[in-house]
Amino acid sequence: MDIICLERKCKRLQSTYISGNGECMNIYDVSEKAGVSIATVSRVLNGNANVSEKTRQKVLDVMEKCGYTPNAFARGLGLNTMKTIGLLCTDSSNVFQAKAISYIEQQLQEAGYDSILCCSGYELESKKKCMNLLLNKKVDAIILISSHFVYATKEENQYIADAGAQVPVMILNGEVDAPNVYGVLTDDMACVYKAVTKLYEDGLRRILYFYHSNSYSGKKKLEGYEKGIEDFKLEKDENLRQFYEASLQEIPKMAEYLLELWESGVRFEGIMTSDDELALGALKFAKLAGLKVPEQLSVIGYSNSMLATSGVLELTSVDIRLEKVCQHLISNLLRLFDGEEIPQQAYFSGELIERETTL
Repeated sequence: MDIICLERKCKRLQSTYISGNGECMNIYDVSEKAGVSIATVSRVLNGNANVSEKTRQKVLDVMEKCGYTPNAFARGLGLNTMKTIGLLCTDSSNVFQAKAISYIEQQLQEAGYDSILCCSGYELESKKKCMNLLLNKKVDAIILISSHFVYATKEENQYIADAGAQVPVMILNGEVDAPNVYGVLTDDMACVYKAVTKLYEDGLRRILYFYHSNSYSGKKKLEGYEKGIEDFKLEKDENLRQFYEASLQEIPKMAEYLLELWESGVRFEGIMTSDDELALGALKFAKLAGLKVPEQLSVIGYSNSMLATSGVLELTSVDIRLEKVCQHLISNLLRLFDGEEIPQQAYFSGELIERETTL
C-alpha cells in the first residue's frame, strides 16, 4: 500500500510542467537546474516570502530559459491561481450535503478562496456535465461533496480520474484510486458496527436495518450492519434489511412503509438507520404501532444532524464529526497547494451519541 501511494504521488509531481517543445518537466528538474531544493521551488511557485530575491529570480530564470509554462497541475502548486474552488454536490437540500457545503465554504473563505457550487443530481451523465462546467471555469480544485459521485467500476469513475489529470480532486466521504484524487472519509462501516454492538449489548436480537442509499458510503454502512449480524450471530432474516427508495423529505411515508412491514408479521426490537431522517420516520412508525420507545423499540439514527434533537424524543445517533472532516479536507487541500505531500485517503472515526431512543 505504501509503495502504491508513493507511485501516485510521484506521478502528480512529474506532471507539473510542460515545456514549449512539448517535453515534460517536473519539480525535481526545476530544482536541479536552479541548484536549489524542491521545497524552495515550491515556495517560489507559491510566492512565499521566505525566499531571497536572488534565489527566487534564479528559479524563475530557469523556467523562462527552458520555455516552461504551467499546466493545470501548476495551479495546484499556487501558480496562476484563480483562488476559486469548484464544489459539486448531488442535492443541496440533503441535510448532510447542505451542512457540508456550509462548513467547506466557511473554511475556503477564511483561506481567501471563492467557490462555485454546482448541483448535479444523481445521474452519471449530469455529474460529468457539471464536472466539465467547473473545469471550464478554470477552478484550482474540485471538491465532490458526497459519496454518490463514486461508482463501483473504474470505467464509471473515469470522469473523476480525468478531472484529476487537470486539477486536484477532493472527495468528501468517498475514494477513487486515481492520481491527484484524494478522499477524506468517516469510517462508516465501523460506525454502524458500533451502533449494532450497542443494540446487541442492550439485549436486542432482531435488529432491522432501514437504509436509503447504495452509494459508496451507503455500502460501507451496510457492510457494518452485516458484520455486526455475523459477529453476534443474530438472525439473518432478509426482511430485517429494508431499502427505502422514496424521498427522505416525506417522513410520514417512511412510517407507513414500516407499519405495512410490521402488519405483515415482520417483528423487530430495534431499528438501525442510515440517516437521521429515516430514524424520525421510525419514531413516527412506533407511535402508529403503539410501541413505546425505547422500552419496546430502540431507534438509532445516523449523522447526528440537527434533526436528532428536534423532536419530542431526542434521538440516539452516530456523530460522523462532519465539521472536523470538512476542516481536514480543506486543510489537506491547502497543504497540497503549498507543495506538500498528503495521504491519498484520510479516515475519521465516528461517535455514538446516546440519547432517549435507546436503552
